Amino acid sequence: MVYFWLTAFFLIVALIVLVIYQLMCLADLEFDHINPYDSASQINKVIYPEFGLQGFLCLLFLMSGNWWMVLLSVPYLYYNARLYQRRQHLIDVTEIFNQLNQEKKRRLFKLINLVILLFLSLFWMIYSILEDDE
Repeated sequence: MVYFWLTAFFLIVALIVLVIYQLMCLADLEFDHINPYDSASQINKVIYPEFGLQGFLCLLFLMSGNWWMVLLSVPYLYYNARLYQRRQHLIDVTEIFNQLNQEKKRRLFKLINLVILLFLSLFWMIYSILEDDE
């Protein structure tokens, strides 16, 4: 069980890195350190890996029977699926300045959800290590 929590921990850390990278690209764009085309292309490169990692993480929680973690990670997965269905998952170069605040809020929602999952997975990892010692 420790290896499961360790895998989940590293997947969540990878997701946090991807979301922070997207936020940094948006912040660079806001402060005119990067042009809109480069910013949009850099963010769009990491969208599909983020969606894939999140789906794999939910599947991992589901297959291991950790129902509380599944319930906490499903809203993020549902949100990503809705963005994909509405074709709003990729950033449009021509509309990036108009949607800058909305895009930053989306990434902050994702980041908050991932930080909560990170702390819970860390807690359960420590708990499973202590449980194995007994």
